[in-house]
Amino acid sequence: MQITFYNTLHHQMDTFASVGDDLPPDEILKGNTCRIYSCGPTVYDYAHIGNFRAFVFADVLCRFLELCGAEVIHVMNMTDVGHMTEDDRADGSGQDKLALAVERMKASKKAGRAPVDDPGDPFQVADYFAEEFLADGRSMRLRVLQRYDAAAENDRENIMPRPTRHIDAFIKMIETLIARGHAYVGSDGVVYYDISSFPEYGRLSGNSIDRLSHGAGGRTAERAAKRNPADFFLWKPDSHHIMRWPSPWGEGYPGWHIECSAMAMNILGTTLDIHTGGEDNIFPHHECEIAQSQGCTQQPFARFWMHTRHLMVNGEKMSKSKGNFYTIRDLTHQGFDPLVIRYALLTTRYRESMNFSLSALHDSAAAVESLRDLAQRSASAAQGKNGGNIDPPALQAPEEALLRDFVSELANDLNMAGALGHLFAWSTEVGPTKHIPAARAASITTVLKKIDVVLDVIFAPLHALKAETTATIQSLMLERSAARRNKDFARSDQLRTEIERLGAQVQDSPAGSTWRRKLCPTR
Repeated sequence: MQITFYNTLHHQMDTFASVGDDLPPDEILKGNTCRIYSCGPTVYDYAHIGNFRAFVFADVLCRFLELCGAEVIHVMNMTDVGHMTEDDRADGSGQDKLALAVERMKASKKAGRAPVDDPGDPFQVADYFAEEFLADGRSMRLRVLQRYDAAAENDRENIMPRPTRHIDAFIKMIETLIARGHAYVGSDGVVYYDISSFPEYGRLSGNSIDRLSHGAGGRTAERAAKRNPADFFLWKPDSHHIMRWPSPWGEGYPGWHIECSAMAMNILGTTLDIHTGGEDNIFPHHECEIAQSQGCTQQPFARFWMHTRHLMVNGEKMSKSKGNFYTIRDLTHQGFDPLVIRYALLTTRYRESMNFSLSALHDSAAAVESLRDLAQRSASAAQGKNGGNIDPPALQAPEEALLRDFVSELANDLNMAGALGHLFAWSTEVGPTKHIPAARAASITTVLKKIDVVLDVIFAPLHALKAETTATIQSLMLERSAARRNKDFARSDQLRTEIERLGAQVQDSPAGSTWRRKLCPTR
């Protein structure tokens, strides 16, 4: 079987791995180490669902390769300095995004709403939004967060590095680029990368150096300080910048692009297997990363570059002014479980633009609920009459075919829509079965667990309700059971409505009534 991914660097489908067709999924890449670097959040605000589409894609990619037997080493950064507001321009124009976050936090302080002690301290502000991102990422089941949480404190920078903790590495890399003729100090004291020294600049994005130079903006003084109008900064001396460090070129701060290059290579080595990000990262960020990294090492920086397309909401670009801007916490506050949001974000093929809507989120909740119901039924039936598991839980022919088709679709550039198509075609056939034989049930449970290595929505725990809410639901359930025993069905229905408003779903059966966490609010 071939695993092929679209490689942005070559603008075509490339073979990632080619192996025999007779191997089970977990043997395909057995013994292979895949080193993957993903551009993570800039911790100046809460991450929105468009950001998380890229993060969930990277997560699914890693999980698929793990399902195939690979050892995946995944690194995702959290940018806390140097990311400018005009990040579509290589020259780093505009204001540092962390500086804007500090100004917003100061305004919140005046209004009595600041969540940090000193809103003027950029490190406190960055720490706050980093922790908020970590909380959202955990709820979305990002595997890199699970590794981060399990690691010792001194190992966490090798999993989710933050630029403010790697300044020495940036300075060392810039010194190497200057020594090798790829960088220079401009007449304004800023250290720039000379794009004319790297003929391949523009290969990833399809830009040409001539076109970039002609279209380069910036202030006249800044342009005059450069050798080429499209040269980008590596270090900017600025004794008044909100975050600054000493360097051979004066007290200042690093450019956004140098950060990922240095951290990725220091942690993962000279050449990565895969580098991921959103399509907005292609230029200038990833283009500049390649130039810097290969300027230092003369070796390829990444074998594969994979990028997600934009996410739209109700057919429009997300905008706070339009009221269609969502963060993870916005949706969970509405009653959507994070697993539903995760599922919704992974259903569309990553290289296709995604149209997000609350209606589609409800459909995702129904899909996740159906899979969880089937898993629950099969796990119960697999216990057998004597309460013991069927051993060994071998896959039967329908489940073998499902797993083969599921993996085959993902091996074709992570075609998740095709993979889910096979999953639900299979579940439609097996789902209505009232009495599943124990051996078949064990086969169903086993294949769902293998598939859930990638999806992680079937067996993962649901988002917990608050303790006081749970206590209230349990009290109402007891009252409802009493009403049903007394045949007071009007009161029973009224209590059901109250319970559902608290985020629970009531299930009645001859054995009694139970409740479970609802995956989404009532439409």
